[in-house]
Amino acid sequence: MAVALLTNPTLHSPFLGRRLSIRGNLKGSTPRCFSYRPPRCAVDTPYEGSISKFPRVNVWDPYKRLGITTDASEEEVWSARNFLLSQYAVHERSAESIEAAFERLLMSSFKNRKRTKINLKTKLKKKVEESPPWVKNVLTFVELPPPVIIMRRLFLFAFMAGWSVMNSAEAGPAFQVALSLAACIYFLNDKNKSLPRAAIIGFGALVVGWICGSVLVPLIPSFLLQPTWTLELLTSLVAYVFLFLACTFLK
Repeated sequence: MAVALLTNPTLHSPFLGRRLSIRGNLKGSTPRCFSYRPPRCAVDTPYEGSISKFPRVNVWDPYKRLGITTDASEEEVWSARNFLLSQYAVHERSAESIEAAFERLLMSSFKNRKRTKINLKTKLKKKVEESPPWVKNVLTFVELPPPVIIMRRLFLFAFMAGWSVMNSAEAGPAFQVALSLAACIYFLNDKNKSLPRAAIIGFGALVVGWICGSVLVPLIPSFLLQPTWTLELLTSLVAYVFLFLACTFLK
């Protein structure tokens, strides 16, 4: 094979279809440029070529972008957002566009709610200012505490009422009523820093509640009441309500 190459330096290649010479005048030969074309495969396809894209990415109106009407409810907005994300969450730009439209609608809904609350407060304040003088004088003795305080005191007096009902077969509610009155006076004194004023309001609430209970309880049909529920017990339940209102909402 080596002897054949040396004697006949011209090769015939069946793959290239032409002769390659290893000898010749290299100086006189013209240089040739060869272009290399790599084989194509599935990896050479553009990235995200097979991923579905959100068709309304550039739509400015958030309602139209999510495909809902302008009078859509908050549940419909959430449903449209979740449905679109389930289809286009793989495509990052599509997901960002859907989330941006959803956030805009959410912020708009929050601002509308806040504006509505402000309008309600303004209307209520205006009605109070237009009310008769005696209504204004009554409202000066009333205040609205934070919800946490309301819930704590409501739990306390509800516990006293439940304790009285559970203990109705053994004894009367005198002890629970005394504890409730003491708690009411304590809360009022903590608010007003005046023990005489707190005692007067506390005893007044107990008396008014007891009188109202004595009038209202006999009007309740007897078949709605348990045999162990006496008039004293039911009257004390009404008194708990008045004590709660006095120590929570009165100044």
